[in-house]
This record gives sequence, structure tokens and C-alpha cells, in this order.
Amino acid sequence: MTTTTRPAATGLTALASPVTIAGLELPNRFVMAPMTRFRSPGGVPTDEVAAYYRRRAGNGVGLIVTEGTLVGHPSASHETTVPRMTAGAAEEGWRKVTGAVHAAGGRIATQLWHLGSERRPVDGIPAWTPSGTTGTPEPASAAGSPPMRTMSTADIDAIVAAFAESARVAARAGFDAIEIHAAHGYLLDEFLWPATNRRTDAFGGSPARRAAFPAEVIRAVRGELPVIIRFSQFKERAYEARIADSPAELETILTTLADAGADVFHASQRRFWEPAFPGSRLNLAGWARKLTGRPSITVGSIGLTSDFPASRAMARLGEGLADGEFDLVAAGRILLGNPSWARLVTEGRPAEIRDYEKAHEDVYF
Repeated sequence: MTTTTRPAATGLTALASPVTIAGLELPNRFVMAPMTRFRSPGGVPTDEVAAYYRRRAGNGVGLIVTEGTLVGHPSASHETTVPRMTAGAAEEGWRKVTGAVHAAGGRIATQLWHLGSERRPVDGIPAWTPSGTTGTPEPASAAGSPPMRTMSTADIDAIVAAFAESARVAARAGFDAIEIHAAHGYLLDEFLWPATNRRTDAFGGSPARRAAFPAEVIRAVRGELPVIIRFSQFKERAYEARIADSPAELETILTTLADAGADVFHASQRRFWEPAFPGSRLNLAGWARKLTGRPSITVGSIGLTSDFPASRAMARLGEGLADGEFDLVAAGRILLGNPSWARLVTEGRPAEIRDYEKAHEDVYF
């Protein structure tokens, strides 16, 4: 799908300009990144969850990406307060959320999620993984974790079917797009990373084969709604990990996903301003756009001015948008402590933009 803009803009005005991505008309280029909040008892989003997302949409975030939402399979997670995308009560709860965001003038995508090896043993169900390994030494806190299950081809088919069913639920619940979580060391990303994917069948080995399972998921959800795929180099337990050591290897992985039907690439970096590979200024989102021709979302410590001064961050974002390096800008933690951040940025009111404070993450909703 193509990206259209109207009209050309630079700097902060570029962030505020409307854009059409994968057929989805957005009022601006701000995205709320997914952040788990543990406020959905029994997997069902509440009225409080709807109000939480509405506040951000009403304060200038054009596209909300929900917190990770579990697909309807027993292996997806052990968590009981993380939302699910299943028929019945959860679907009804999400319908309230999408209605609230739309009423505030925003658009909303659900992020579909399976924890893979991050699943814990509270219910005795083993963690489903590509090859029965986390790829890194297990921390002491993981002692007593359930045995890891190396997925069979039948297991792969079952998870693909679970993603497809959750996509159908999301479409009925009024979502505007679907994001597939294939980053940060969770199940789909574990297939992409050689350290966790040691398979010798059609789903392991070469970069294209490592991407085959995420590609099957994309094909299964394709047709319900526009498809965003979130990917990363780093993992939650391995910040130096890489799914691709060169642009050529990354191209093989991402074009496999694009050919399967990925409309947009959400490239997660710890710091958006860092080049993804030596010899080029391009960040990970820039490489995704260059290699696939598909729109991309940049994310990574945006708004956290202790890491990168706000004036330099805004200049870098403006340059990236003007140069076509990436199309959308996602912010995460700063929007927890300051839900009006996007609006204040576009209104040019830096004195009113408070830095993110760690204490706010757990107390502000």
C-alpha cells in the first residue's frame, strides 16, 4: 500500500500534518507505542482502559497502538490482567475502547501478542518456543520455569489460527488496524533470532526461513485490517542481540514479511537517533522503509530528554520525516506521565512539557 501526504511539511509542522498510511487516514503523525498496563482483569478491558486511551487520542495522538493483547490460545501467556482479543466479554470491552478513541478523533490498532519463552509456570502450561531455548543464560529468578515446548508444525498451525481468529475479533470490535508483535524476544521474534531458532525444518536456518512463521501469521490476518508489524534487533534480556548483522540480511527478513502482506513496519529501537548499521545515518525504521518501500514508524526514547535533548530530538525527527526516512513517530513512556505531550509539542509549548519521571509509570493511568 502507498503513503500519501498533504501537503509537504518539515520540522514540527510535519509531525502535525495529516497522512494516509496503508489506506488509513490519520490526523497527524504521532503514534502511541504499546505499553502493558495490567488493568484488564480476566483479560477484559474496562471503562477505565477506554478512558486511558481516549485521553491520549484527545490530546493529539493520531494513532493509538494498544498494549500487547493476547491471542486466544492457552500458551499465549500466564498473565490474568493483560487484555485478550477473544470473542465475548473481551470483544465487548474493546468495542468501548475503539468507540472512545474514535469519538476523540483518533485511530487505533491492536497489538496481537504471544509471549513465547517469557511465559511463566503458574498454571503448569509449558512455554511454546521455536527450539526450547531463550538464547541467553536464564536469570536466577527463572528457576522453576516450566519445561519449554519445541513447537511442532501442528503447533505452528495452531498459533497461526489463533492470530487469525483474534484478527477477526479485532475487526468486529472496531479497530482500524492490527499490529503483530514480532519484537523484544517474544514468540515471533524468537523465530527471527538465530540464538533462539535452531530449527532445521522450513521454519529455521536461513533468514528467509526464520521469517517464515511470522510471514504465515501475517498472511493469516491479512484481509481483515491493515497490518503493522513491530520488529526489533534487541531483546528484553539481550540488548545487544541482532536478528540481522547487515542490511542485506535485514532485507531478506523484511521483504519476506512485506511479501506476506505487512503494510507498515514499526521499528523498535532503544534510542531512535542511533544508526542501525555502520556507514549510514539511517535508523532501523529508515532501513525498513529503504529496503521494503513500505511506510515505517520510528520509536525509541522519544521525549525522554535525559537521553537526548528535546531540541535535538525534534530536529532529528523533523529531518527524518522531511527526508522520507520514516513516516510516523511513536512515543511511549512520556505519554504515561504526560498524556498531552503530543499536543504541546505541535503547539510549540516546550515550557509546559515535563520530562518523564519514573514514578509516574505505575501511578498514572
